[in-house]
Amino acid sequence: MIVTQDLAKQFDDFWAVDGIDLHVKAGEVLALLGPNGAGKTTTVRMLTSVLRPTHGQARIAGYDVVKEPVRVRASVGVLTEQHGLYGRMPAGEYLEFFGQIYGMDARTRQSRATKLLEDFGLIDYQKRRISEYSKGMKQKLALARAMIHNPPVLLLDEPTSAMDPESAHLVRNSIRELKSASRAIIICTHNLAEAEELADQIAIIRKGRIIASGSPPDLKLSYLGPSVFEVRLGSALNGNEIPIPSGVHLCEQGVDWFRYQTTSPLETNPALLNGLLTKGLPVVGLYEIPRSLEQVYMNAINAPEKGNQVEHV
Repeated sequence: MIVTQDLAKQFDDFWAVDGIDLHVKAGEVLALLGPNGAGKTTTVRMLTSVLRPTHGQARIAGYDVVKEPVRVRASVGVLTEQHGLYGRMPAGEYLEFFGQIYGMDARTRQSRATKLLEDFGLIDYQKRRISEYSKGMKQKLALARAMIHNPPVLLLDEPTSAMDPESAHLVRNSIRELKSASRAIIICTHNLAEAEELADQIAIIRKGRIIASGSPPDLKLSYLGPSVFEVRLGSALNGNEIPIPSGVHLCEQGVDWFRYQTTSPLETNPALLNGLLTKGLPVVGLYEIPRSLEQVYMNAINAPEKGNQVEHV
């Protein structure tokens, strides 16, 4: 659904995007992460045929962003940081107006607009002018506008920005429901917990280049090492040696607890538990220490630059 090859954009002597490769299949959500000025917005603008690439290629739903811009724009729903909503229009009329722009017949655009307003909890406010909406309501309406023509590709820039927790939860659930066998989604966000919750694939961009990409579990393994587990005991170790199986690395320990790393928990955890019980050390609990995408992101962003090298995991 979304394919780029060596995609780049130059402004004067500055490369805002410097040769990125993306491949997002139907049914996938890709989270594009990076600091401000990293090239995320420029990338989205090229994917929507708003900006012409300096070099490289991009295809959206099979259409070339340079050669077929009209078909590209008809295939994409976009939520940008600046909504550009028409404040004097009522919400229902506004969505129908955009349905007309996309060439939808009256019956289809009316039913589609009504459904989206219901889905986002705006149906009771459809006759109110958009200028009277709160920031969160405007954000939901902008997302509804991006979806009015039921596009196969969605490009969402900070989709839950300025929303209260309930509204943000509603939008995240909507994004999950939108992910289907016939749709691909790219999310640009600074909310790393949201990215980890929604995305199948992560791409981290810095200074116009993708420096790391892969699934959240693979990126954690690459940047944070094997999974870390903690064992809590019902009594003190009192000098007893911990029966560490082969392939387990002991990280730290206290009076009645210890932590370890393993690349094969399905094999080593039962062996470790059996060894502890054999030594008469009662186990109160064994659990994996949570590791966040934020840790991965900070490690990747702060790692020394390696020229054009990209770590795919």
